[in-house]
Amino acid sequence: MGAKVLITGATGFVGSHLVDLALARGDVEVHATRRWSSRMSLLDHVPDVERRVRFHTCDLTDPFSVHDVVARVRPDVVFHLGAQSFVSPSWEQPDVYFRTNALGTLYLLEALRRLDLAATRVLLPGSGEEYGAVPEAELPITPATILRPVNPYAVSKVAQDLLGYEHHVSYGLHVVRVRAFNHEGPRRDRVFALPSFAWQIARIEAGRAAPVVEVGHLDALRNWTDVRDMVRAYWLAVERCPPGELYLVGSDALATVRQCLERLLALSPDRDRIRVEERPELVRRTEVPRLVADVEPFRRATGWAPRIPLDETLKDTLAYWRGRVGAEP
Repeated sequence: MGAKVLITGATGFVGSHLVDLALARGDVEVHATRRWSSRMSLLDHVPDVERRVRFHTCDLTDPFSVHDVVARVRPDVVFHLGAQSFVSPSWEQPDVYFRTNALGTLYLLEALRRLDLAATRVLLPGSGEEYGAVPEAELPITPATILRPVNPYAVSKVAQDLLGYEHHVSYGLHVVRVRAFNHEGPRRDRVFALPSFAWQIARIEAGRAAPVVEVGHLDALRNWTDVRDMVRAYWLAVERCPPGELYLVGSDALATVRQCLERLLALSPDRDRIRVEERPELVRRTEVPRLVADVEPFRRATGWAPRIPLDETLKDTLAYWRGRVGAEP
């Protein structure tokens, strides 16, 4: 793009992979936000990261902080990845999720509007969770599928998406809207299901834990996409998708959480002695049994297609956690 790119949430799971992609391109000036308390560990692999990426301390829940960063950078493209994304705590802290995901987005859009940056391309990545418990007769999910969010996180993402649409219609902001379905890979926090399984398996292999993998609900069916493919999709979205339109992004790799766990276990030399035990505290208050999306319109619009199969994603995730566990004192 040959442009100034601003990545919010750059020190997080998806943000760190997008930083990798932006730096590998070599044709953009990369800016990124981080909180004063942000850990930089997910970018430790990037040589001279503090020189190659221009970091700006920013609190997305503070409108003045957001406006200040946008005014200093005046970006051509914004990838708005800063968010609260772990579903389970959203029932206990719905205000935190709304301040970050909804109000943080509003502050970003308002800063662009007030600074006359309507031409700045903004990617707002939503979530398949916004659709909630979709009846099987309505699958696959399309943009027209009724939203039935069943957790505060999902509701906050609906609000983010609709704020983006409203600012496009009302003020002409170049907002590109996508709803991303499940994406996994190295560096994802172990509070999430698949990295939690990989971490537990790695600890068992290292002799640091009993041969038991603790799990929650395992029968949810999902589209699974590698995070490295997902950030390519985001990049193509801001280049090729018209503003205001909504696209669903995901691969064709359908599997239940149970099947993903079985594939991870099959990669372990200790698989025959590992037991799987369900823990009630790991089961969500409300479950979303099926998130299966029609992703063909996005592919037609962008030419994107996933390159990394699910088995490779799982293998790389387990390798990542083996390395993390092996580096522990």
